[in-house]
Amino acid sequence: MEKIRLSKLMSQQGLCSRREADIYIERGWVYVDGERITELGTKVYPSQKIKLNNMAQAQQARHITILLNKPVGYVSGQPEPGYKPAISLLNQGSRFHGDQMPLQFSPMHLKDLAPAGRLDIDSWGLIVFTQDGRIAKQLIGVQSGVEKEYLVRVEGMLSKHALDLLNHGLTLDGEALKPAKVVRQNQDQLRFILREGKKRQIRRMCELVGLKVTGLKRVRIGRIKLGELPLGKWRYLMNDEGF
Repeated sequence: MEKIRLSKLMSQQGLCSRREADIYIERGWVYVDGERITELGTKVYPSQKIKLNNMAQAQQARHITILLNKPVGYVSGQPEPGYKPAISLLNQGSRFHGDQMPLQFSPMHLKDLAPAGRLDIDSWGLIVFTQDGRIAKQLIGVQSGVEKEYLVRVEGMLSKHALDLLNHGLTLDGEALKPAKVVRQNQDQLRFILREGKKRQIRRMCELVGLKVTGLKRVRIGRIKLGELPLGKWRYLMNDEGF
């Protein structure tokens, strides 16, 4: 069995992100088989037991995760010319009045807050921002299998064969897509459930079977639903909620 970097193993095990792991190691907050590790780059065996001390656990408990109903016209990540980033909507004035998290909003909650996944500029619905590397890895890590659910309005004729292809059989960027779950909601609306997130995937899938997307709304990520969260409003992820 080959040794690997401790920070990489911590990320693989979902303990934290690699960046957070390096910080915890430097601060002496990480123990391997009971031994305190403080040197960056330390390599360990995958079978060894890793434990975070109380300081690291307390810091993780303070990490903020925010759920936003992103409107059309806002970009998920880096701003583009003429458009605003979705994170600019996160302020006290746009907080959902029904948010049940007993937490006072602070600008510090925006520090190191990053989108865990993207939702293109022409789409609206649920998007997650988090300071927590564990949540980011769960939602956008290479091994992530968290479902994302969308309601998609389309124009064009949808045959049974085309619907079958949307469920399984299409290729994008030279790679076969993972099986999806696509069902017809009504004459011009489909429901998509995906376990991957290639750039503009749903729009491109629809184009391949002769459909044009005229509206796209994400309504669920894992176990978290958009629910009654109004357009342009946000709320905190509750302590007892998880993806």
